Amino acid sequence: MPNDTVRKVQRVGILEMAAPDAERLALWDLFKQGLHDLGHAEGGAIAFEFRWAEGRTERLAGAADELVGLNVDVLVTAGTPAAAAASRATADIPIVMATGVGLGTQMTAGAAARNANVTGISDLPAGISAKRLQLLRGAVPDAPLALLADRGNPSSPLALRETQTAAREAGIALKDYWIETAADFAAALAAMRSDGIGGCVVAPGALFFAERKALAALAIERRIALIAPRREYAEAGCLMAYGAPIRENYRQAARYVRQILRGAKPADLPVGEPAEFDLVLNLKTAQALSLTLPRTLSATAETI
Repeated sequence: MPNDTVRKVQRVGILEMAAPDAERLALWDLFKQGLHDLGHAEGGAIAFEFRWAEGRTERLAGAADELVGLNVDVLVTAGTPAAAAASRATADIPIVMATGVGLGTQMTAGAAARNANVTGISDLPAGISAKRLQLLRGAVPDAPLALLADRGNPSSPLALRETQTAAREAGIALKDYWIETAADFAAALAAMRSDGIGGCVVAPGALFFAERKALAALAIERRIALIAPRREYAEAGCLMAYGAPIRENYRQAARYVRQILRGAKPADLPVGEPAEFDLVLNLKTAQALSLTLPRTLSATAETI
C-alpha cells in the first residue's frame, strides 16, 4: 500500500473591511507569503476564503456569518469593525486581528470571556495617542485641535478617551467630530473649518485608511493639518503620520495563524502591540498649508 497520507486542507477565512484594491491585495499577499515561509502553502494544505465589505460596515455581519458557515479553521480580520463582526458571529472559531483594536473594546477580555477566541495585533498601544497629539501641536502650535472618529468603529471611543486624556494633561482644548461613511468626510471637514480647527488627529480605522486620499485632499482644501496612524496616510497627502508599519501587522498575523493551525488556543496567545513606529512628514502638504515646521520635528522624521 502507498505510504502517502491525505493531508487535511486547513481553511483560513479572511474578513476585510476595505475593498480588494491593489494595495490591500498586496498586504494579504504578504500574509500568505508569511504563512508560506512558515510551512503553509496555498493550493497544498491551506486554502483562503475572502469576504470584502468594501468600506460598508453593514456588510460585515453577513460576510462573517458566511465564513462561519464554511466552518473555516481560523478567521483573520482587518479593521476593528471586522473583528467585532467576527466575534459576534462565533465564540468557537479562533479570530486573529491583522489590524484593529481589541483591548478595551471587550473583544479580548481573557479566557473567561465569551470573546476568548480573539487575539492578534492591537493598533492602539498605550501612549500613542498622546504622542500623536504632541506631534500635531508641534506642527500647528497655536491652532485649535480636533479628533476625527468613525461612529461605526468600536475602537473610536477608546481612541477618543485616550486622546482627550492626553489633551487635558497637556492643557489642550480638543473637539471631536464623527463620521459614519466616507460620504460624511466633506461635512466633517467643513464643520472643522467653520469652527476654526487648524489640526486634527485621525483615529485608527479601516474606513479612514481605505479613503485616505480623499480625506487628505479635503483636509488640504479646508487647510487643516492631519496626523494619522500610518505612513500611507502621509504618502496619500496628509501632513503627517505616526504609527507602526502596516506590513508588519500582516507578517505577525501569519505567525498567530500558524500557531493556531498547529493547535494553540487564542486565549493563550497574548494580543501583541507594535514595537516599531514611523514618523513621516509630507513636505508638499506642509507647503500647501503654508506651514513652517520646527526643525525639532523635521529632524526626527522621514520626509516625503
